[in-house]
Amino acid sequence: MKYLITLPILICALFFFSCKTNSEESQSIKEKTVKMELTLDQANNLASLPLACVQKEYPNKTGHTLGSEEDLAGPRTLHPSFYGCFDWHSAVHGHWSMVKLLKTHPNLREAERLKLVLATNLSKENIATEIAYFEGKHNKNFERTYGWGWLLKLAEELHTWDDPIAKELSQNLQPLTDLIAEKLIDYLPKLQYAVRVGTHSNTAFGLSFAWDYAQTANHEALMNSIRARALYFYENDQACPIGWEPSGADFLSPCFEEIDLMRRILSEVEFKQWMTKFLPDLAQPNFDIEVARVGDREDGQLVHLDGLNFSRAWVFYGLAKQYPEAYGHLDLVANNHIAYSFPNLVGDNYEGGHWLGSFAIYALDAQ
Repeated sequence: MKYLITLPILICALFFFSCKTNSEESQSIKEKTVKMELTLDQANNLASLPLACVQKEYPNKTGHTLGSEEDLAGPRTLHPSFYGCFDWHSAVHGHWSMVKLLKTHPNLREAERLKLVLATNLSKENIATEIAYFEGKHNKNFERTYGWGWLLKLAEELHTWDDPIAKELSQNLQPLTDLIAEKLIDYLPKLQYAVRVGTHSNTAFGLSFAWDYAQTANHEALMNSIRARALYFYENDQACPIGWEPSGADFLSPCFEEIDLMRRILSEVEFKQWMTKFLPDLAQPNFDIEVARVGDREDGQLVHLDGLNFSRAWVFYGLAKQYPEAYGHLDLVANNHIAYSFPNLVGDNYEGGHWLGSFAIYALDAQ
């Protein structure tokens, strides 16, 4: 990863920008922001976010379907691995965050505690209970496809972690990983229309993360299934209406997430031809898009827009890294988005603390 600037500098810069009008602020940020460095201190701060919630059972939004009174149970009973962080998918990517930070900063202050939490939550017995939940009559489609994508991303991260604990954790998780992969392969041919929204059910996002796992694990059946459906959904798309984005509580961009998936599965020639029809403006050296502005960071829905800034950034970084000659200028646009939202991640009243750290870490790792 390539980083150049630390958080204190960004905070000082953003304090200065806050005194300007929106247009002046945007111009100032555009002129001054560069890639940031994820320092050890910042990694320690980010690690504190999942540590604070992955074993905190309440408050909790379960998304649980009751078939009878017998299905009444608390989050920890239903999901002994992923009961914290307010909801199942946030718990999953909270565990991903811990693994990613341990990989990039093995000398984290709480490294041993992080490993202990991972070993406790991702035990073989706990994963067996998670599997039983998905095999139950009323919750077979639980967390489809957002949570599924993050589960496969966690599996990918464990699979590529060179640490003595990683092999055991990966083996423990593998039966659930296999089940989710099978569910996705079964589901995709039945999905006749892509879900093109800026929230959890966005099809392109889920398929992108699933594709990454499939490539890493050399899961040919999953790769073939994703490729076939992605082409079916998106190959002939044109003129994506980026001007319609974002909606008020988006944390994903329908247009940009589609790009993020297609750059993975298409060859260079195919992708560049596709982009000339889908969103040709991105290739313009002066392309810019205003950061998504959050009106109230104590509002759990409005703060989604910080997530949108991070998810846009990882798409821009991915394009710039894969095709620097065509999209290298998007690095600056990504930097601006991170500069706006990153300084707000840690705070007592911040409603995104249980999940947004994962988005920030993933965006920075995409550089």
